[in-house]
Amino acid sequence: MEIILNGQAKQIAVTYTVGQLVSELFPSGKGIAVAINQSVVPKSEWPTRQLSPNDQITLITATQGG
Repeated sequence: MEIILNGQAKQIAVTYTVGQLVSELFPSGKGIAVAINQSVVPKSEWPTRQLSPNDQITLITATQGG
């Protein structure tokens, strides 16, 4: 199935969860925020929140700076 990840189309398995997607892209999983269709998904829901076709997913990583 296809999702939109940070503005780019991406093919994933039909039964993908937010947790699986984050683990694939950011193995440490630290400093990541996830929004699906402009709604923030709490980290506690990542393991069970299933992705749906055409979901608009925004992944944001925290960075240090000054």
